Amino acid sequence: LSANVRIFKEQGQALDKVARKDVKVLVVGNPANTNALICSKYAPSIPKENFTAMTRLDQNRAQAQLAAKLGVPVQDVKNVIIW
Repeated sequence: LSANVRIFKEQGQALDKVARKDVKVLVVGNPANTNALICSKYAPSIPKENFTAMTRLDQNRAQAQLAAKLGVPVQDVKNVIIW
């Protein structure tokens, strides 16, 4: 996690310095939600609501764990939402 802090701190500072203040930022690297929070912290001039995280890997893991627990194929697990 310390490597992620360094990376997303630098990204946030760069965004804060050169990005338009209405930029939309999509963070993909896991843990995406934590990385988005770190990035936004170091870009204080950009509204927090302009940061989001793509958590598809977490979604896939949740579905796989539920499928394993229920003893069903993963494609049968529907309507899973992570928050």
